Amino acid sequence: MPVNNPRTTTYEFMGPFGAIMIPIALPLVIYALYFVCRDPEHCSLEVPQLPELHTLFSLDAAAVVLAWFLFQAFLYVTVPGPVAKGLPLRTGDTLTYKLNGLACFVLSFAAVLFGVALDIFRLEYLHKNYIQLATASILLSYAISIFLYVKSMAPGALWALGGNSGNFFYDFFIGRELNPRTGDFDWKYFCELRPGLMGWALLNFGNAAAQYQQFGHVTLAMWFVCLVQFYYVLDAFINEKAILSTMDITQDGFGFMLAFGDLAWVPFTYTLQTRYLAGSASEMPVWHIALVLLTQAVGFYIFRSANSQKDTFRSNPNDPSVAHLKTLPTQRGTRLLISGWWGMSRHMNYFGDLLMGLAWCLPCGFSHIIPYFYFFYFAVLLIHRADRDDHACHIKYGKDWDEYKRIVKYRIVPYVF
Repeated sequence: MPVNNPRTTTYEFMGPFGAIMIPIALPLVIYALYFVCRDPEHCSLEVPQLPELHTLFSLDAAAVVLAWFLFQAFLYVTVPGPVAKGLPLRTGDTLTYKLNGLACFVLSFAAVLFGVALDIFRLEYLHKNYIQLATASILLSYAISIFLYVKSMAPGALWALGGNSGNFFYDFFIGRELNPRTGDFDWKYFCELRPGLMGWALLNFGNAAAQYQQFGHVTLAMWFVCLVQFYYVLDAFINEKAILSTMDITQDGFGFMLAFGDLAWVPFTYTLQTRYLAGSASEMPVWHIALVLLTQAVGFYIFRSANSQKDTFRSNPNDPSVAHLKTLPTQRGTRLLISGWWGMSRHMNYFGDLLMGLAWCLPCGFSHIIPYFYFFYFAVLLIHRADRDDHACHIKYGKDWDEYKRIVKYRIVPYVF
């Protein structure tokens, strides 16, 4: 049966121009962050000395990245887990997903611990070969993006509404096929959580191992960032089902934007703080520790509570925990939450996420602004994502969305923005 793939009529990310420039610029940002801020003694906005190109790549690091990717794919395919249905597609079909992420997470880190205990693998390797591993991950994301674009030409492929512009560069970047699968292997769902997200946590421990090797101990600041980010990743797997209703899964095609973000950007920019801390043995004063812990605790509580409230309401609006909340009926026959967390702002979970991002940067102190890159980048990302969601919801709900915005005035930060 032919699939209806409407032509994309609006562009995002500056259209074809952005689609050409962003895949060039983002890898350069990863390199720039590495060379302008290696540790507290070598962190400056001055233009660094350019490295020789051959030093950015090694076959050894490429083999490690590929082995990690294939290991995660093996676990994804072979480890059993409960099956859940995704949201209905515009064709009326519903895809199923195997929720074995938590089991794969446990097995992955058990395998790493086993390798370290037997001296098969040394975590410091990740720190010493950081930029070579980043290069290999960038190349892998390009290779997968090319494969996905070619795969999207197969008859019967369901394309994302935003990925059929007819412009090669734009469709390659934004993602053409909505849910590319090879048999039961869902490429987008796999990449969204597995290699890069776990790799983020693993690289952090590699940076901690390098600090221990240099100074003989791991600082409290390093322990804090490693453990809270490890738990953040673990929490994503504990609540794996929640990803099935996100914009990435339900609306975005799988192209360079998501592939690069999942496999290269997340693990090699989100670890900037621990890489910075690896070069210092200084400890945080008590007031600094209290500030960090409070910011993290408040952010995580808002993030998890808001997401749980939304997911519970979507799956069972009559659940006692959400049945009392006020809602706005829509002409589509659905209801929009206008009280509880979602009456305070239209993206309350983003506010919690942003607070946690700040907490992860605070242990780096206040001598340099570069270690706060994650916080500023994430703020821009969440604002842009909120705007994309607002546009999509306006198309979906029409005047009901205008009324919703009149009631819930703030986008992310209550009473501020």
